[in-house]
Amino acid sequence: MKTRFILINTSHAGNVGAAARALKVMGFDDLVLVAPRWPDVLTREETLQRASGATDVLEKARIVATLDEALEGVSYLCATAMTPRDFGPPTVAPREHFAGLASSPHSVGFLFGSERFGMSNDDVYRCHAALSIPTAPDYGSLNLAAAIQVIAYEWRTALGGFGPPALPERELADAKAVAGMLAHWQRSLVDIGFLDPAAPKKLMPRLNQLFNRAQLTPEEIHILRGVAKAMSEAASGVKR
Repeated sequence: MKTRFILINTSHAGNVGAAARALKVMGFDDLVLVAPRWPDVLTREETLQRASGATDVLEKARIVATLDEALEGVSYLCATAMTPRDFGPPTVAPREHFAGLASSPHSVGFLFGSERFGMSNDDVYRCHAALSIPTAPDYGSLNLAAAIQVIAYEWRTALGGFGPPALPERELADAKAVAGMLAHWQRSLVDIGFLDPAAPKKLMPRLNQLFNRAQLTPEEIHILRGVAKAMSEAASGVKR
């Protein structure tokens, strides 16, 4: 879904870089700045440092003079105004609101106000919803970049997320390797007096089942053979 993050009158260059980083890790790259304090904010040293590798988002970002320009192509606006207004769009929690919005046909814009004075009423009135991030009742002050990260995460989650990274498939030891290791263990258990070969009972079959459940890798077979060797050497008095 088309998604745009719009920062209005941003005053700290570092927040622009941190915002780019926040967007990139959540898979977004449409960033528009409306009349920021610094005309060269996208290339300032502090911005680049805080972007921490998300310079491609900064390179694609745009600076415009008015909010109207930033909203071109956006059909649904969400203000990020923590304080509810007596008049204006409904104040909603991001997670609950995004659950329905994610399946809509809209192109979505998220508006963030200045660090110094937040969002103006006029900007909030243009929005369809005002997002209020649930915070501790006695302290709800969020840094601009932190707020962007929260919204970007919640929106990405509503869109389906990315899921955990795929782990490489484990190479499992074959049955021959397991059998060889068990034979080695059987000899070592006899050496240390734990297994009586005259009355073995079901010790080795039980160990066989235990190691089968463990789904051993070749490296783990090697470790277990090393343990067996150490047991036999200890039983015979051989010093390692």
